Amino acid sequence: MSEFVVVIPARYASERLPGKPLREIAGKPMLQHVNERAKESNAREVFIATDDQKIFDAAEGFGASVRMTDSQHRSGTERIAEISEQMNWPDEQVIVNLQGDEPLMPAELINQCAALLDDSSVQMATLASPLASRADFENPNVVKVVCDLDGNAIYFSRAPIPYSRREMTDALAVQSAMHHHGIYAYRCAALRKIVAAERSDPEACEQLEQLRALSIGLKIRVARALSRPPAGVDTEADLAQVERLLSGQ
Repeated sequence: MSEFVVVIPARYASERLPGKPLREIAGKPMLQHVNERAKESNAREVFIATDDQKIFDAAEGFGASVRMTDSQHRSGTERIAEISEQMNWPDEQVIVNLQGDEPLMPAELINQCAALLDDSSVQMATLASPLASRADFENPNVVKVVCDLDGNAIYFSRAPIPYSRREMTDALAVQSAMHHHGIYAYRCAALRKIVAAERSDPEACEQLEQLRALSIGLKIRVARALSRPPAGVDTEADLAQVERLLSGQ
């Protein structure tokens, strides 16, 4: 397996759950759980990237490697790109972007995502699972991905894609898409191309930054996750659910 690092972008502001990275779950800040999951992987190093002093201090407090980044970044991808420059990583360095609100992400999936870049032709990769239900297919909070025959992403959307023109093909539409999980691996060269590019119109519409990579011609390899990861934390209800799972209730 190619050597890789994990970077966890974390910001304090959140529309639906202010202060999300530092919200306590089972006696620890959520960000500490995420850092622990990353540490359980085969990553050479794990970094937290933030622009907030409260997060910086908390991360140092639980022993994480944390770096301060510019407050003007519009995405976690831009924050990670700054870390790559701070660390002077070469173009071929593999980075896994682990979201700061994924306290239950299994280490095996972090490894799986990174391993997709063992193929030297792959510049960016991610994971997905079959859609669990028709409701998920129609849910705009569940991001869908449709792939080509080589396993590369054709498009990501919050909309139910592909659209079925006939009722008889409705089930085929659901099985043609997959539920995208928000974990990415990229080589530094691809990461730098993404942040140097202008925000694409599809990205602005869908609010999905991976669409910028597709818009500039990068291929995104998509693999079926070895296991379906538990949902991340976006709401108070999600927080309570993760608390129950981590507390064994």
